[in-house]
Amino acid sequence: MKILFWLPQADASAWLHGLARALPEAELREWQPGDTAPADYAVVWHPPRELFAAPGLRAVFNLGAGVDAILALERDQPGTLPANVMLVRLEDSGMGPQMGEYVQHAVLRYLRRFDDYALQQARREWHVLAPHPLETFTVGILGLGVLGAQVARAVAALGVPVRGFSRSAKTLAGIETFSGELHGPQFDAFLSNVKLLVNLLPATPDTENVLDARTFGKLARGAYLVNVARGTHLAEADLLDALGNGTLAAATLDVFREEPLPAEHPFWREPRITITPHSSALTLRDEAISQIADKIGALARGETVSGVVHVERGY
Repeated sequence: MKILFWLPQADASAWLHGLARALPEAELREWQPGDTAPADYAVVWHPPRELFAAPGLRAVFNLGAGVDAILALERDQPGTLPANVMLVRLEDSGMGPQMGEYVQHAVLRYLRRFDDYALQQARREWHVLAPHPLETFTVGILGLGVLGAQVARAVAALGVPVRGFSRSAKTLAGIETFSGELHGPQFDAFLSNVKLLVNLLPATPDTENVLDARTFGKLARGAYLVNVARGTHLAEADLLDALGNGTLAAATLDVFREEPLPAEHPFWREPRITITPHSSALTLRDEAISQIADKIGALARGETVSGVVHVERGY
């Protein structure tokens, strides 16, 4: 069994050591430009197009839940990912609890108005502010995949009303769910009276700019936004306009169209935007290696695995 590995701008030694320990029968090599030798599997993050030309490649394992970088290569040049090559994404690998904690923090920050207290502190003002009523602080989770479902349950544990939206129908105990097309009737019903919107959608051409003026206008007046998916989901000018006219009260952003976020970007100068450096949920190496090794073993035995990406849908 031959496995390629690619992790740009990072020391791959710990990953290769862990994979070798988990798959002792495998022949591992770090891919280098010009490498055209056969391989059965590839474990990658933001790989170059040339890597996919390895003869005999059966499956590509992406070191993250988001496969948008690989799908962008395929859209730009169809056939980059051969039709018989399976694309498999990580399913949690320790990211779920981290993402839940991140969103719980944002919910509590806005529910208890700690963001407003921070603004008051900057102005040296002393005023006690009434918290938002718990029963009307509805949190909407946009995207109910593996991570979205975990986040929805984590937020529901805080005692606030939680609802979720997904393309296909999902059922989560204690959580009101909606399904259908973006900007369709069910999508609008999901958004209605939501006080805090959390985006966990996959990044596809259909979901680009879904966080726009139309979406913001369907929320409760003075709502909050938390984006932990991808920067391409957000219409940046629309967010600044919504904050300026009171449609939104504040936003927490962990992902951006350009990362690192340029120093001159207007988001840095907007005090109602909280910025974190794409750190809401980090891939945990040991958990990821264990999951990938288990799936490679299953495929080698002729079994099916979960997490397979439908390339035409983008997730």
